Amino acid sequence: MIKIKPATTKSDFECISKLAHEIWHEHYPAIISLEQIAYMLEKFNSVTAIDNQTKTGSQFFYMTYNDVPVGYAAIKKESDFLFLEKLYILEGYRGKKMATAAIQFMEAFANYLSISKIKLNVNKYNVNSILAYKKMGFVETKSMVTDIGNGFVMDDYEMEKVF
Repeated sequence: MIKIKPATTKSDFECISKLAHEIWHEHYPAIISLEQIAYMLEKFNSVTAIDNQTKTGSQFFYMTYNDVPVGYAAIKKESDFLFLEKLYILEGYRGKKMATAAIQFMEAFANYLSISKIKLNVNKYNVNSILAYKKMGFVETKSMVTDIGNGFVMDDYEMEKVF
């Protein structure tokens, strides 16, 4: 039913970029401006951006539900934790344990690397995601505002889970 597959090819990156455009436009207009959405999609979720991120240590995955691509994630190994850079799921597939499956996958991956902590950043106004992360055992560790260029900032909480 739910599968998580490594994204390694240009075709995989195109699938993720397409998912990003759909997910971001259905979820984020209530949280950030359309201008910031367009900027962040190009800067962080375009095929070129994904390819560049994989060259600096990020690993991308796409998630399928009954073999239909419905979400994506990216992680990066840091010194003593696994950083969950991205976790996005199409609206129609939220509530189907996709995020839980992704977090369990990331925990197993972290264990394989002998790491017992996952960290992530989440927009302070992304209430449903914050609640979902808390339900999965994450706690807020700090508040931060990060300049991402072009006059835009990310206003986030850092959250972590130790297991």
